[in-house]
Amino acid sequence: MADAVPPPSAANPLDELSIPSPKWQAAVGVGVLVVAGIMAVGALQIPGDAGYGGVGPNFLPWLCAIVLALCGALLIWEAMSGGYRHAADPGGSKHAKLVPFAWVTAGLLLNAVLITHIGFILSCTMCYTLAVQGLRRGEGQTHLLAPANLAKDVITGLLISAPVFWLFTQFLAIALPGLTDTGWL
Repeated sequence: MADAVPPPSAANPLDELSIPSPKWQAAVGVGVLVVAGIMAVGALQIPGDAGYGGVGPNFLPWLCAIVLALCGALLIWEAMSGGYRHAADPGGSKHAKLVPFAWVTAGLLLNAVLITHIGFILSCTMCYTLAVQGLRRGEGQTHLLAPANLAKDVITGLLISAPVFWLFTQFLAIALPGLTDTGWL
């Protein structure tokens, strides 16, 4: 005798728990509004003297604060008018993968600590390499510390961070921590 299979319309009660209630969905919108308010307070601290083209240094922070406030208001409206109706299944793993998280976190923290000591290019290359190692571990890839894979990650990190450094220091005249005083490393 075959086991009874529930009809496809029968919902698994655990699936309903994976999508947050409208109250929590609205809380996300409120959180976004709070961040917008904090950004607006920060924008108030920046002088508004108009620069080239009539745009001052506080323009972008104000623009970000306004757009975030709009997004927060829309999130709250969506939550209060029936919830996120077209929300996708959250997917992902049921439990956090701590080892990949540790790799990515180590990359970010070491970048913050070492950027003034080894310069922007090397610290960002290291951050990129560690983050990619963590992301690949999260996907379950193997042979990550093989010399060829590691070299590819380091070279890719250099190819990303060096042009960014040169763009900011040489063309935009924005000081970033360098390894030397020449402005090229």
